[in-house]
Amino acid sequence: MPADLDRRKFIRSAAVSGVFTIVPRHVLGGADYTPPSDKITMAHIGMGTQGFNELGGLLGNPELQIVAVCDPNKESSDYVEWGKDSVRNRIRTLLGNPTWRENDTGCPGGREIGRQVINAYYARERNTEKYDGCKAYADFRELFEKEKGIDVVKIMTPDHLHATISIAAMKRGIHVLVHKPLANRLQESRLVIETARQTKVVTHFLPYGSGDAMRRVVGRINEGVIGKVREVHNWSNRPVWPQYTEIPTDRPPVPKDFDWDLWLGPEHDRPYHPHYTHAVFRGWYDFGGGSMADMGHYSLWPVFTGFDLGAPLSVQSWPTHFCSIIDQVSKPVKNDFSFPAGCAIQFKYAARGEMPPLDLFWYDGGMRPRVPQEMAEEDKDLPIEGVMFIGDQGRIVAGFTGQNPQIYPKSRTEALGISPAPPRGAGRPPDQPRRELWLEAIKGGPPSPAAFPNAAAISDSINLGAVALRTGRKIVFDSENMKIANAPEANKYLSREYRKGWEL
Repeated sequence: MPADLDRRKFIRSAAVSGVFTIVPRHVLGGADYTPPSDKITMAHIGMGTQGFNELGGLLGNPELQIVAVCDPNKESSDYVEWGKDSVRNRIRTLLGNPTWRENDTGCPGGREIGRQVINAYYARERNTEKYDGCKAYADFRELFEKEKGIDVVKIMTPDHLHATISIAAMKRGIHVLVHKPLANRLQESRLVIETARQTKVVTHFLPYGSGDAMRRVVGRINEGVIGKVREVHNWSNRPVWPQYTEIPTDRPPVPKDFDWDLWLGPEHDRPYHPHYTHAVFRGWYDFGGGSMADMGHYSLWPVFTGFDLGAPLSVQSWPTHFCSIIDQVSKPVKNDFSFPAGCAIQFKYAARGEMPPLDLFWYDGGMRPRVPQEMAEEDKDLPIEGVMFIGDQGRIVAGFTGQNPQIYPKSRTEALGISPAPPRGAGRPPDQPRRELWLEAIKGGPPSPAAFPNAAAISDSINLGAVALRTGRKIVFDSENMKIANAPEANKYLSREYRKGWEL
């Protein structure tokens, strides 16, 4: 290989030509051996709770090597988790070290923790005392500047940084995986998608991996098991984080080794407060996408692709509110800074070919649709999270991502013919890694079905749901011109006012 042809360019050209592994692996080191020169190198940006929850699957993949991590927080134990000591115990299992951070009572996170865990894992796998191949950075821009051999980046940051980092990576020819959402502004999500089209790098939107059961349900619906679908109802128990109703006014100090300026990124300046960071960022319009962005991507993406939905024609919301007593008068408070504790949102979509117009309803914060009469007669309730499809000839109620679907009326049960989804990885040999569609695409395989352009309609919809909540009125969307047709004052919510130096 010529000296001036760097490794990443070689992988990209090999992918285009369909040639990747030059020497058979069994010749070099056994059937499961991957030579270092063949490994896909990854930078992992965002080392918080979910980053560590998903880290094991990356480290355990023999075709992948994590060479850098990035987070504006160096190290702390103040992260939020969904079960006491779950993150620390997960890391202990990963490292085979039951005493890892045994004197720590909090939830660990940050770039230095990520670097230490990754290096310790690779050292253990190589049966060496020390490994130092993973570097840590506070600023993703410095990472991209110094780490020239990165093939792919995984983005696990708060929502407001997804577009900024994705676009920076794609423009450098780096493949991108990103957690939901693509962006928490509609204009940004469209820019992310357009950048993916222009740069032609491999992109993969991570919510795709949880939708197999729902894709089967939608496929059977398209075969006519309940007739033509005119309504879809989707509900979640989110938020499962504190939903703050006031902007904090106290001024706690910025934690040691936490770069607040980098965490803010493109968002406007404000004083630091822990009510903004870690898992609670999702509840703020500036930093998150709310409950629908958190969970709706998993349950609804197969609905959007299977029913060929585009951008919604209109969106209307019914949020909860809170009240405050001012001068001995109690009144609802105008809230344009945080998502409500609960809401219902209606999206209207145009007819598509032989498919009739469709209404999609989203509920969160404990709200749900009415229990179908057939279920009530059996003394059954709706699951805590789920999806209900209403067609001309019946309805289907399924778990949140399509598991255990039930058809009503019961006389049509045999028509469904869908068994519950097996657990992820069931039936796979224990030493065989789960197929990673993005990894296959990087190595020259077929494009990932989770490529960013395939998430255009759902990204538009979820971001417009937030706009409808902020405006407090029904909005009519002109997709071609990317504007709110009936409420010009709402157009400011489609984009972001960038801090100087962070413009896209």
